Amino acid sequence: MTTFTWQGRKPGGEASRGEIEADNAGAAAALLQANGTILVSLTPKHAPATGSNVSLWPGLGSAPIKDEDILIFSRQMHTLQRAGVPILRALSSLQASASKASLGAMLADLRANLEQGHELGTAMKRHNNAFSGFYVAMVRVGEISGRLTEVFDRLAKHIEFELDVRSRIKQALRYPTMVLIAIFIAMMVINLFVIPTFATVFAQFKAELPPVTRLLMAISKFTVDAWPLLLAGGVGLWWGVRAWLATAPGRLIWDGLKLKLPIAGPIVLKGTLARFARSFAIASRSGVPISRAMSVVANTVDNAYIAQRIEQMREGIERGETVSRCAAAAGIFTPVVLQMIAIGEETGDLDSLMMEVADMYERETDYAIKGLSASIEPLLLTVIGAMVLVLALGIFLPLWNLGGAAQGRGGG
Repeated sequence: MTTFTWQGRKPGGEASRGEIEADNAGAAAALLQANGTILVSLTPKHAPATGSNVSLWPGLGSAPIKDEDILIFSRQMHTLQRAGVPILRALSSLQASASKASLGAMLADLRANLEQGHELGTAMKRHNNAFSGFYVAMVRVGEISGRLTEVFDRLAKHIEFELDVRSRIKQALRYPTMVLIAIFIAMMVINLFVIPTFATVFAQFKAELPPVTRLLMAISKFTVDAWPLLLAGGVGLWWGVRAWLATAPGRLIWDGLKLKLPIAGPIVLKGTLARFARSFAIASRSGVPISRAMSVVANTVDNAYIAQRIEQMREGIERGETVSRCAAAAGIFTPVVLQMIAIGEETGDLDSLMMEVADMYERETDYAIKGLSASIEPLLLTVIGAMVLVLALGIFLPLWNLGGAAQGRGGG
């Protein structure tokens, strides 16, 4: 039998420590977890605790931590916790196998904070570039409720869903984006090189040109003469818009406008509400009070306008109003969803029905994303057709007229 010194937390969240005798570390961990203890560290008595002097800041050439890394981290933590491995030992194992220096440095910092007696959620909050506010809040809930293993599993599934939606949206927008870039390049070539050549030809004939041709020539001349100003203005506008979107009022206005876009607006709304419903269900199942869950989930929707409506729901719930009434006042849910929320609140099974809402919105989002390219293609064809028509009327029609006039003079 070996004596082990352990540190952990009780189901209520209070810190605890002590000694236990067991044949090996795995048996000791199993005994403690059977009593509801969340292990933080487990070391043989009198054995020196291992530390880490890895710097918090990774090297300049180190790759940044991505959502895919946090997804793998969550899955690995779920597996290690389910196997009864203490948190410190799990972080040590993951640090040893980290494929990125930045990830290894972050895991080392998490270990150092745990060894100093801090909670895992508090340690993760220091790395807001890797862990979102929702992730940190859920880890804290898992530590307090003693369901950290389950929380890591749900967080992994949540991140996987987010990555899948982003990937499908990028795939659907790839073709329209390439077409728009091609149209822009074609317009620049026509304005800078093609139209000036035709303008020289028209000037030699000194003929009366149609209004469309004169407009195209004026636009081309302005582009050729003022392209440095146009380039500087475009860059300045881009930076100005970015700075405006970085402000709270700017992001609020833009996020509200995104929901009203003709084709992308409904997709953004459904995807955001799916994220809200799933996050709320995860938080509720983990034991988070409804008002607190609303505040936590508002950080996950990635839309300031929707987040503002969710905060209004939280304020209404804190005043004693029902969730269904607050949801109806928010004005962002369909009647079917409002009915499901009302039934879930009445039956006490709100988290399960919110998961149903998430599944429904995800299916609708998936269907809309699949049809996104098909919806955009007619618009792109219309733009291309309009360009061809304008060029035909503005350039080729005068050429035909001049050719006909020349033939008439030659025949006379």
